[in-house]
Amino acid sequence: MLLYSVASLGQATTEEPIEFSREKATIKYFLNEIEKTQDIKFLYDNTKIQVNREVTLPQKKLTLNTFFEAAFPKGTVTFIIRGKSIILKPTQKGKASQKKVTIKGYINDEGSGENLIGAHVYNIDEQEGVATNYYGFYSLTLPARKASIMYSYAGYQDQLFHINLQQDTTINIDLQPMQLEEVVVSADRPDPIQEVSTMGTVSLTSQQIKSRPVLAGEVDVIKALQLLPGVQSGHEGSAGLYVRGGGPDQNLILLDGVPVYNVSHLFGFMSVFNADAIQNVKLVKGAFPARYGGRLSSVVEISMKEGNNQEFHGEGAVGLVASKLTLEGPIAKGKTSFMISGRRTYIDLLARPFIKDNKETTSEGGTLTESPDGGYFFYDVNAKINHRFSDKDRIYFSAYSGLDKGYGEFETRESSSSETRESNSDSQLKWGSKIALLRWNHVINKKLFSNLSLSYSAYNFFAQNKFTETASNATETIQDFQQFRTSSGIDDWSVKLDVDYFPSPNHAIRAGLSYIDHVFSPNVVAIRSNEESDVTFNQQSIRANEFAAYVEDDIRISKKLQVNAGFHVSGFDVDNRLYVAWQPRLSGRYLLNDQMAIKGSYTRMTQFLNLLTNPGIGLPTDFWVPSTKSVLPQESDQYSLGWAYTHPVHEFEASVETYYKSMENLLEYKEGAGFLKLNENWQDKVTSGKGQSYGVEFFVRKKMGNTDGWVGYTLSWANRQFEALNSGKTFPYKFDRRHDISAVLDHQLTDKIRLSGNWVYGTGTALTLPQAEYIGLFDHTTLDQYSYRYLQHYSTRNDYRMRAYHRMDVSVSFSKKKKWGHREWVVSFYNLYSRRNPFYIEQRATEDFTSESREEKFRELTLFPIIPSVSYRFKF
Repeated sequence: MLLYSVASLGQATTEEPIEFSREKATIKYFLNEIEKTQDIKFLYDNTKIQVNREVTLPQKKLTLNTFFEAAFPKGTVTFIIRGKSIILKPTQKGKASQKKVTIKGYINDEGSGENLIGAHVYNIDEQEGVATNYYGFYSLTLPARKASIMYSYAGYQDQLFHINLQQDTTINIDLQPMQLEEVVVSADRPDPIQEVSTMGTVSLTSQQIKSRPVLAGEVDVIKALQLLPGVQSGHEGSAGLYVRGGGPDQNLILLDGVPVYNVSHLFGFMSVFNADAIQNVKLVKGAFPARYGGRLSSVVEISMKEGNNQEFHGEGAVGLVASKLTLEGPIAKGKTSFMISGRRTYIDLLARPFIKDNKETTSEGGTLTESPDGGYFFYDVNAKINHRFSDKDRIYFSAYSGLDKGYGEFETRESSSSETRESNSDSQLKWGSKIALLRWNHVINKKLFSNLSLSYSAYNFFAQNKFTETASNATETIQDFQQFRTSSGIDDWSVKLDVDYFPSPNHAIRAGLSYIDHVFSPNVVAIRSNEESDVTFNQQSIRANEFAAYVEDDIRISKKLQVNAGFHVSGFDVDNRLYVAWQPRLSGRYLLNDQMAIKGSYTRMTQFLNLLTNPGIGLPTDFWVPSTKSVLPQESDQYSLGWAYTHPVHEFEASVETYYKSMENLLEYKEGAGFLKLNENWQDKVTSGKGQSYGVEFFVRKKMGNTDGWVGYTLSWANRQFEALNSGKTFPYKFDRRHDISAVLDHQLTDKIRLSGNWVYGTGTALTLPQAEYIGLFDHTTLDQYSYRYLQHYSTRNDYRMRAYHRMDVSVSFSKKKKWGHREWVVSFYNLYSRRNPFYIEQRATEDFTSESREEKFRELTLFPIIPSVSYRFKF
């Protein structure tokens, strides 16, 4: 039967009348007229669809439904909707059993040769299709006969091929980006949201990230993710992620598939990811497929650019905080390419002339000379090389290195007629990450694809303070020396094998094995003085072995029902104890019609790593620790239910997701414990408990056109319960936010001017404040010898809230083509209306304890007023 467009285009579109210029013409003439007036594209094979046949319309003003009834005899043509396109094909009277063949290959960017992740390959005749995997590979099995194959990717021009398939064939496709005037910001995956079997997944392209307003002229990947529903920042300016009530350690952040354990530069105000080196970013916050494991809250997959294998290119930027440069090009054209990107701040270089300035003071007592020096900087470097041996074999090498370093030195020299005294205070603080990856892609056969990788990942933190003082006179010299040094870190070596199997267009099977060798060095502290030798605390490192295996199948049971089912099993060997975790995964979607679907999922996750977080300390003194005999692995169960809709013409996506997540064996410091208690093992300073989070997320997104963006709203609750904290009572998690709103908008005003902005709102951060205080005795040895101190009384943990947080950021970019390439000026305003958002609560007493009028007051401290910034970007 004829499939009318009612189910495909939506009632509003099909019932709107279209004004035709004439009543009698060829079908092709009318189709062209509809394309021009309705922003719809028709795709068809004119050897199978008689579009040159002349027809007479009943009148000039018709709806699409009425036009189709007049143009095509009933039961002869089928209409298929793919985004803004309508595919016309002859109706199949029946499918005879016949020989099957397979086409496979890679889909690449024509200009750069880079693989396109999630590009779509669609067999128009059979109404079946597949998407390319993470490495740009596809495999599609179809009947051995003439076929019309559509290759598409958002932001690229579609390619339609009419192929007479009689045997298995390799077809590599190079898709061409749209011309500049047609370029739109769009998602990197073209599949409509209602057709995907999983939920809670959002992708952002590099261009979308770069178009966001910036803080101090620097684009930030993590801050772009914070604008999505269900994702929160820790506090003002933070580069942390808190997803669906989880902590920062519960996010698995992968750079080219390698875990990154620290994502912060500049004391948490920037992330370590250079947007110029990034191809795309995917966030998974629910309905985790079985291939993911090791964390409870989210997975962030960040893929680096592969490098242009056709011609040499570069891009960079000069901002207020940092400058960066990215270079890419072919080593052997069409086969081997490279990409290298570097970024560095220059705050230390600009400030040095003002800081390093000797000051000399002379008085009757002698001469005092002061020599200060210090600074802070960070840098990061991304690099990648890939080589194509053949259509079956490719090898990649990726690397990242980043470092933050703060240093300060202060020298003084006092001299008099009788004595000379010199002192030197030297402080250092540095932290950084390194990763390296060697990866081999191999096409085993027409339906089987493998990826083997060997990787290294490390994060290290180091802080040191040295003080030396020398006093000398005519008879003797006395030297005093003190040193405090602390460090922590984690080092991983891992090997992983993933296999993708495509038995038919209705099945995409994945399986894999992995092994990680962990070495943890938690909180190694050493103290030295001229009176004592080294005193070291918690110096023993911990070694652990983690392994995992998974299998999953994304299966289309019917046209309406698609399911992703799988199983993940992981193990952790530490301290002669083996933990084994069995983790089932199930998600699916059911199409209500071609635009709408309902989705559901259940996910069980296990996490063997913990991040001990020190509240109130502004330094990166958090450190990673493993599960041990006394510290059990974290576990969670998450249930999700949602609704998804795509408007077929205007490319609007809408979704509503509700979730409930329970968590066990969460780790926190005990009351009064923390980083500065050096004489205790970290395992004696922590306690375990449980948590739960639940809420509903609303998301509306426009992906195409001159104007795009999204609006997200989250209503959520997040609670914790520990027997050793808050008298065992349930309390709100620190980052429990009842309401969270984000609105994002980009608009291409002209070919040269682009406007962008975002507005965010969030319920205030939960915190604990004292309710009362009283005078107590302190350090008394007899009844006659004592001193006073004030003791504070707390009732319930996190029972106060800071004021609500809200902020607007805007930016405008002015681009221009040059002979040498392309340049762009970006003017940005962070916190446009200068909202004084709370950052920290300070407690102060108006009088000392001897005064009867003593009063404790609390004051909110803010961090960022309106901050304008200018940056210059260029490409060549």
